Amino acid sequence: MQINRTQLFRASCLSLLVTSLSFGIRAGILGDLGAKFNLDKEQLGQITATAFYGFPIAVVVGGFIVDVIGMKRLLVMAFLFHLAGIILTVFAGGFWTLYISTLLIGLANGTVEAACNPLVASLYTDNKVTKLTHFHLWFPGGIVIGTLVVLLFKHFGLSWQVQVGVMLIPTVIYGYLFSKLDFPVTERVASGVSTAGMYKALLNPLFAFMFICMFGTAITELFTGQWIEVLLKNVTQNALLLLTLGNGVVFLGRAFAKPVLKAVTPQTLLLISAILAALGLYMLGHLDGTAVFGGAVVFGMGVCFFWPTMLGFVNTNMPATGALGLNLMGGAGMFAVSLYTIFMGGFYDRIQKEAGSDTTLAGKSVLNATLIIPLILIVAFAGLVLYMKGKSKKSAAAVQA
Repeated sequence: MQINRTQLFRASCLSLLVTSLSFGIRAGILGDLGAKFNLDKEQLGQITATAFYGFPIAVVVGGFIVDVIGMKRLLVMAFLFHLAGIILTVFAGGFWTLYISTLLIGLANGTVEAACNPLVASLYTDNKVTKLTHFHLWFPGGIVIGTLVVLLFKHFGLSWQVQVGVMLIPTVIYGYLFSKLDFPVTERVASGVSTAGMYKALLNPLFAFMFICMFGTAITELFTGQWIEVLLKNVTQNALLLLTLGNGVVFLGRAFAKPVLKAVTPQTLLLISAILAALGLYMLGHLDGTAVFGGAVVFGMGVCFFWPTMLGFVNTNMPATGALGLNLMGGAGMFAVSLYTIFMGGFYDRIQKEAGSDTTLAGKSVLNATLIIPLILIVAFAGLVLYMKGKSKKSAAAVQA
């Protein structure tokens, strides 16, 4: 067996690109789906949420079975879920077909993460946080590509079905690439950590803390990104470009992860990220017109390192948690986003009814309510920085003794 880690990494990035294209394109066509099938914001929230709870179902189940069946079989499952979900979306006829197709895509996205996060960690055991960040730069990259596809296709009058169908191209390519490559075992299996040892590591209070914080980082990043076009369409004529701009910033930031992580520790980076995310959300919720683009840039800088740094921190500091630890973190984040999306869809509709025709108020109210989350994260990550400093001092003292 020959492991070509460069090709495996590139194929992993392509599979994540499909995952992110689904976010970018769906964010761009959400309004069209509502108009086409006469769906209110609560129904759109329910449809959108299925991708977010399909993801944690797949990523958690995948976390439990990846060491048993292998990463390659999981990625075959992801390919089949993506294929079925995209085709069903193209031929959707209303709420339920959109619901089921989005659920299938969510399951596919979660299965990709369930296999590729431990794959990248296993391929680059000496450089996990940086390589996980480089891998995850294709999430914002795909959102940028997806939103630009929507804008371009809308300009030429092409339907939302054609926009969704574009995702079939990279799906077929990544399915073919993975079918031809050999895969390693997961790092946990290779290092000889037992299953019992893995479960014991999951009981670490630090893991529980990071697990809970993942709720907030995921909601801040993914809920806002998915709904930005709907929330701010009355604030600026180019609301979808806000999503493109913000994710462009995230893409560039993750591309330069190596020098950033040389300058600051992962826990310090999480604290800085929470501060910038809070400031960016405040700007998005209080500015109007072209000024909101400045908010999108700051927000993009804030959420840039959230997801990969959370995963990398856990796998670096608690490696015995293995693939299951990585996938429980991802599942926690997406599950939180799914519940929050459903709740905020109803919240948006209630405020809009009270405000009459003023949809600007509803969108800004949702953003201002979400602002509370990164403010809590600032406190949490400040505590994490202090805890890790104390832990480093204890380790240094033990070495000297």
